[in-house]
Amino acid sequence: MDYISDLHIHSRFSRACSKYLTIESLEKWARIKGVNLLGCGDFTHPEWIKEIKSNLTDNGKGIFLTKTNFPFILSSEISLIYTQDNKGRRVHLVLLAPSLDVVDKITSFLLTLGRIDYDGRPIFKLSCRDMTKKLKEISEEIEIIPAHIWTPWFSLFGSKSGFNTVDEAFGDQSHQIYALETGLSSDPEMNWTISGLDKYQLVSFSDSHSYWPWRLGREATILDLEELSYQNIIKALRTGKGIKMTIEVDPSYGKYHIDGHRNCGIELEPSESIKINNICPVCKKPLTIGVLQRVESLADLEVGRKKENFIPFLRLLPLHELISLIYKWPLNSKKTWAIYDSLIEKFDNEYNILLNINDFQGLIDEDLINAIISNRKGEIKVKPGYDGVYGIPILGDVEIKPNVIKEKKQKDLTDFS
Repeated sequence: MDYISDLHIHSRFSRACSKYLTIESLEKWARIKGVNLLGCGDFTHPEWIKEIKSNLTDNGKGIFLTKTNFPFILSSEISLIYTQDNKGRRVHLVLLAPSLDVVDKITSFLLTLGRIDYDGRPIFKLSCRDMTKKLKEISEEIEIIPAHIWTPWFSLFGSKSGFNTVDEAFGDQSHQIYALETGLSSDPEMNWTISGLDKYQLVSFSDSHSYWPWRLGREATILDLEELSYQNIIKALRTGKGIKMTIEVDPSYGKYHIDGHRNCGIELEPSESIKINNICPVCKKPLTIGVLQRVESLADLEVGRKKENFIPFLRLLPLHELISLIYKWPLNSKKTWAIYDSLIEKFDNEYNILLNINDFQGLIDEDLINAIISNRKGEIKVKPGYDGVYGIPILGDVEIKPNVIKEKKQKDLTDFS
């Protein structure tokens, strides 16, 4: 059976996340999106783990079920900030755990390093190598996945504080790393230009800070499993056998694809930035170097190359983005929701609409149908994002600029991911 999985999300206890994130809301919107396996997120936070223990039941196979049998697995993210080789390093890691007993042991260990109650994504002054060694001493079944590996500020390879190889970061614990999360601003094809990454499984998750369907599940990994169990999930992540494909947004949609300075309104392709020594022409300060330039700086293989036994992927934009693009309405407008809700009511969930439906039975006009089909083929262009600004989908001469959305009690829209 196929499981569209999003294993990197957050709770309301993580900084800059929606205050309405609950187990109930995550399940509701995952079903609407078409995601049928979630990570719980933030299991290190003392208040959130109470809710996990109160609302989810272990089925004996490392899968935690709601009262209506929606499956979660235990997941969290930690931030490591430390110095190595005379350079400040800031790396985020996604952790997966097989049981609440193991989670309790992880929590007890982390408490020896510092507080965990101030943020669902706590910070520790420990290296990737040392953190991995300690976690694996707790349990070999803990999975450690470097998160959004190219993001400039907090990632394994980020331009601001990253390493050039997995071995540099993890040392003699490198063999414990099997999968890498590519993040919104890169996709597998970009990572295939680096031969040193060939042995790792490239996975995609949303890192969502809210439950809205243009955030939750916007990137996902489709697992093809005979039985849903923690062991089978980990086997797939470690070997690639059982990973059917990944769903990606166009990397230009990510907030750090190209170089730039948001405050100065400067956005540059890598070749343009290099010509001016990566210095902003307006304020004369260093540019925020995006994912594309960073990938190109480490690439040793040609663009367009496919690694042996590669896992396929699809580039898809969220349905709300398509409706906004065609009708020039804000993502959260009543008109946008009216079309979205009518499609969900008829066709069950968003991924079914984006991937499978061809006959829309007169519910929408031809322009939106064509946009859905073009999206399925990866044909919609995106003006690249930079320095924390999302990319902008473009169809012909039409582009939808980011809109300021006021938070509503019933539909919270906080997102800083």
